[in-house]
Amino acid sequence: MAAPLTPLECAYGVTNIKQHIPIILDRDDHNYDAWRELFLTHCQSFDVSGHLDGTLLPTDDNDTAWTKRDGLVKLWLYGTLTKELFKISFKTGGTAREIWIRIENFFRNNKEARALQLDHDLRTKEIGDLSIHTYCQGLKSVADLLTNVDAPVTDRTLVTYLLNGLSSKYDNIINVIKHRQPFPSFDDARSMLLLEEDRLNRGKKTSVVSDSSSSDKVLNVPAPPSKSNNQSHQQKFYNNRGKKQNNRGRGRGYNNQARPMYNQWGVPYWLNGYPMWMQPQPMHWANHQQTPPNANP
Repeated sequence: MAAPLTPLECAYGVTNIKQHIPIILDRDDHNYDAWRELFLTHCQSFDVSGHLDGTLLPTDDNDTAWTKRDGLVKLWLYGTLTKELFKISFKTGGTAREIWIRIENFFRNNKEARALQLDHDLRTKEIGDLSIHTYCQGLKSVADLLTNVDAPVTDRTLVTYLLNGLSSKYDNIINVIKHRQPFPSFDDARSMLLLEEDRLNRGKKTSVVSDSSSSDKVLNVPAPPSKSNNQSHQQKFYNNRGKKQNNRGRGRGYNNQARPMYNQWGVPYWLNGYPMWMQPQPMHWANHQQTPPNANP
């Protein structure tokens, strides 16, 4: 039975360093401390961290085994850098420790400038369209970076920045957090905001469903007839009928005199516009020239 491989021997089986260290070191992402922690832990698990801190040295100039291991660590370093940082840290013939020191100096030498930039980012950060979880996570990351450049932010100050960047819809919970005694920690404030966000989202969904059902009811109810429209049509009918009656018979033998109230059958002229079943039956007179009983002389 073959003896198990040592961690040092297993190191040569790492063909893709990105599977072990998923972070690519980028100056714009401010992720040096996270990258450094992951890379150092990876090297410690394979017993090659001495190539970074200088504790593992070659026995002589012909120590081929050390040179191979050091070259392997150099490949891991170069495989986790952006192109810009690769150009800055690359040097022909350099060791893994020399590359490690150059990268560290690049990120640690300008602490004051980086601290000012990070503090400005923290003060001006706003939630915008982000969720409470994403917003708080971003604040905490910037605060951790400030700690790494020797400019730590107190928990109370971080809560203040957290509240200042919230939108107006969180005004109620902001007042609760500000006046709470004792003043809540960052984790407590985040938990309260997460509950408030969940409550607001539930209320928004309920409002949308209620408005939708109300609109459906309105569409299904027929519109009642307009009383004013019916009256206007009725009044127009009678007015038009009266005009027809007044114009009927003018210039037909009456010599512009007043029109008689009854026709020759004794039917009032004002009934001419009504249906036949509402009109009285015509009266047959022996002499049609005779004046009807109710006619005006």
